[in-house]
Amino acid sequence: MKHWLLKTEPTTFSIQDLAAAPSQTTHWEGVRNYQARNYMRDDMGLGDRVLVYHSNADPSAIVGTASIVRTAYPDASAFDPKDPHFDPKSHPDAPTWFMVDIKLDRIFAQPLSLNALRPVAALKDMELLRKGSRLSVQPVRKSEFEAILKLAGRG
Repeated sequence: MKHWLLKTEPTTFSIQDLAAAPSQTTHWEGVRNYQARNYMRDDMGLGDRVLVYHSNADPSAIVGTASIVRTAYPDASAFDPKDPHFDPKSHPDAPTWFMVDIKLDRIFAQPLSLNALRPVAALKDMELLRKGSRLSVQPVRKSEFEAILKLAGRG
């Protein structure tokens, strides 16, 4: 089992939107970064655990957890000219972009802001806390995931 962090802007799709989705499940579409795509396409597996992170929020924070319930498949938003994630170079017979499905596990009682995470020794090497880190899909070490759960009150 691997661990991941997925960034989303809460004004676009929040963890509350995930909680309100049918079966509390959604496809994670619209990723248009090759490294993030590769993580989703090549490395994510069924049952992998996910930290859901609200970016461009006040404050930006880890807000809960989810699990991978469907591995990578073509991201149909890339084929739709009316979709903001449309990519004319991606075709259904040779897709460029992929998505996974996630299911909500838990919404944290209190969001864990970057300021709350930075002083935690177990998180000193976490990708999210690295200066200039902007990747929307990031690997998370098991020890980091466990430290986050402990901070959220469930170790």
